[in-house]
Amino acid sequence: MRKVYISGLGQVPVTENWEKSLKELAGDAALLAMEDSGIGYPDALYVGNMMAITANKQAQLGTMMSDWLGFHHKPGLAVEAACGSGAAAFRAALIAIASGEIDSALVVGVEKMTDSPGSEITASLATAADAELESDFGLSFVAINALIMQRYMFEYGWRHADFADFSLNAHANAAHNPFARFQKAISRKSFLEAPMVADPINLMDASPIGDGAAAIVLTSQPLAHNNPQVFVAGSASCTDTISVQNRKTPTFLTAAANSAKQAYAQAGIGPLDIGVFEYHDAFSIMAALSLEACGFAEPGQGPRLALDGKIKFDSDIPVATKGGLKARGHPVGATGVYQILEVTLQLRETAGTTQVKRTSFGMAQNIGGSGSNITTHILQRE
Repeated sequence: MRKVYISGLGQVPVTENWEKSLKELAGDAALLAMEDSGIGYPDALYVGNMMAITANKQAQLGTMMSDWLGFHHKPGLAVEAACGSGAAAFRAALIAIASGEIDSALVVGVEKMTDSPGSEITASLATAADAELESDFGLSFVAINALIMQRYMFEYGWRHADFADFSLNAHANAAHNPFARFQKAISRKSFLEAPMVADPINLMDASPIGDGAAAIVLTSQPLAHNNPQVFVAGSASCTDTISVQNRKTPTFLTAAANSAKQAYAQAGIGPLDIGVFEYHDAFSIMAALSLEACGFAEPGQGPRLALDGKIKFDSDIPVATKGGLKARGHPVGATGVYQILEVTLQLRETAGTTQVKRTSFGMAQNIGGSGSNITTHILQRE
């Protein structure tokens, strides 16, 4: 398999964008990435998206974006893996290049969520769950995560207040990210007093939706103007039961653990080698579970890393360095591409105020559903 390089980056701010359509948002990010790479039109286009069919009444995103961007007569493919769609699209492009089928690809993650009523978005998000066993019984996505968090707190004796530092860290980092939805730090008091959404998840435990798009150009050869070079050292995807009730251990992300283990093996490293980890903190409980599954903490001890300050950008295992899902925002189909882009900035040492100290390896993990479809990528600085 050939080595694959990250050769172009593009992103737009995560916000409520009433002025631009889905294809315009995706097009803006795509053109920025193509301009950054300087290679012209790549050989193929991959689009990560979850809910264009339900929220935007638009299918055929691969064809639509190929048409919009002028990728005439080239392959254009849309990839859907719930909230993990962005990383799944990236992995599809990666495999195509590594196999020798193509030499370059453009990956775009996009979601346009704020044009639709909140009830419709809630219903669309719930399609990532098991319809017969979960959503048909009235369980929203936040409710499913709340049940997981309740069980976790019961088993390990944590209080809700013990999860505050995940959100505080994310917002503190997002204050330095002009592309973030919320560019302001929050206080512990505001976390504790936030309105409850689904007990024990309150408003400050949950990531916000938004309109956003991020894009990456991948190539089989390094480009001279990219210094230092960043390439993909590990890539793995695993699934678990789509319904939480059918899992042997509902408080452990087995798919995250398996995909991380495979990615570590491909890269020839372990958790201690990772200098930055962009985890999928859609809810604070998922932040804790991700740290545990990926080997940074023992099961039940994820919150301890946050409480001890070890997840800050200048500490042991920096996470959410640009705000994460919690503060950068979670435009679901785009999130996985934002994560990989942000790790690349860190390894290139162009991340600004929240630049991490160790820049040899970085990891991004994108979760679809409530842990049912997880893709992990490890990037390496050459």
